[in-house]
Amino acid sequence: MALDAFGGLRADLFQNAFAYRPLPRMNTDSGPARYLPSGIRMYLGLLPHAVVTVLATIVFAIGFGRASGHLGAPALFLSCAPAAIVLLTLVRPVLAFWASLLATPFIGFFTGWDGWPWSRSAFATHLVVLVLVAARTRPRVAGWMWVVTAGLTLFMELFLGYGLTSNSVPFLFLSALALLAVSVVQIRRDAKRQVTAEQTVTAVERSKRTVLEERTTIARELHDVVAHHMSVVAIQAEAAPYRVENPPPELEKAFATIRENAVAALSELRRILGVVRAEDYEAPDAPQPTLADLDDLIANVREAGLDVTRTVTGARRELPQGVELSAYRIVQEALSNVLRHAPGATAAVEVSYVLGGLGLRIVNGPARGLTKPSPGAGHGITGMRERVAMLGGEMTAGEAADGGYEIAVYVPVARGEQADQAEQSVQPEKPEQRPEPGPESGPARAGETREESRP
Repeated sequence: MALDAFGGLRADLFQNAFAYRPLPRMNTDSGPARYLPSGIRMYLGLLPHAVVTVLATIVFAIGFGRASGHLGAPALFLSCAPAAIVLLTLVRPVLAFWASLLATPFIGFFTGWDGWPWSRSAFATHLVVLVLVAARTRPRVAGWMWVVTAGLTLFMELFLGYGLTSNSVPFLFLSALALLAVSVVQIRRDAKRQVTAEQTVTAVERSKRTVLEERTTIARELHDVVAHHMSVVAIQAEAAPYRVENPPPELEKAFATIRENAVAALSELRRILGVVRAEDYEAPDAPQPTLADLDDLIANVREAGLDVTRTVTGARRELPQGVELSAYRIVQEALSNVLRHAPGATAAVEVSYVLGGLGLRIVNGPARGLTKPSPGAGHGITGMRERVAMLGGEMTAGEAADGGYEIAVYVPVARGEQADQAEQSVQPEKPEQRPEPGPESGPARAGETREESRP
């Protein structure tokens, strides 16, 4: 422990004692100073330097008053040396401490023993230097400076001040209080800086985790959608040859190739999902929600106390399952945000089936309840933007004119996707047995058979 203690003393006060460490400018980009004009802020950054200069002037005045009875070099030393030592803290703080400590017995000698071991000029000089150096270093340095000062004080009192009035106790007590106050401020500032840094890192990690979880959820849901479609493709490709009378070998081979590719794609999707999913993830047994389930969702939030209305414009039509699912999730998250962040507000959901896509608008009024809104980190909005960007759509979110909040989404849907969705939503029934060839069989008859077998 002793070796560690003396190692800390050597590192703090002896190593790099002559190091050049200029006092930096004060940060004016935060706090009340950021509201001042740029010209004033430029000079306001020199406020710490001005404070040190004022303290040096005060020390100079004290030394000059004590040097009024001296002439020549002693008067110059008593007035200028303490002020120069204080100004030295601007560039070399540790060196200023040692200079103040070594100059103390000489100042006491030239001032006519007006206090021992700390004359008035040395008392003021060393106290100012201790505070300034402690403010520019760390609390451990403040502790070592006080210990070294106490040791020198004891030495001068025992060996150099026999028969003189001692002022060691008042100086050591006052300097201890000053250093303790500076150390407390430094510890609080460092703790606040560390907490802010940790909160920033935590917020970044939470945002990344939220985006990752949302993308994982989207991947899972899309897997269910794509897996369903690929399964339908495989079944229909297997059943298609049985719907055509006497299909040529090339057609049967083409359908077999389609089925093999569909099964291979399905296997690849499942393999990728095994990497994306968490170990404790269980596939939902119920089908994924669509816009047809909005009535149940709105009924649930109404039971929770939210007054919400729903409006549908345009001709309803069946959209791709990924679009339906994402639209449902966006409305669900938006209404959940209203419940959490705007208690007592009313909400309106508008679903617009427009040409070439789907439009959503969820708007709520300002909070009117007595319950305090819960703070949010914007993760829900991030998840919505991820979904909309995945579908190639556009989204805007912001405060409404009445103080509420509005979310507007547009998701493009091509006509080809809608047609494919309508066809793939039809499940093929059990393949019918091929009709026996007869005299009436032919192309027209086969065409009629295909029409009858279509659900």
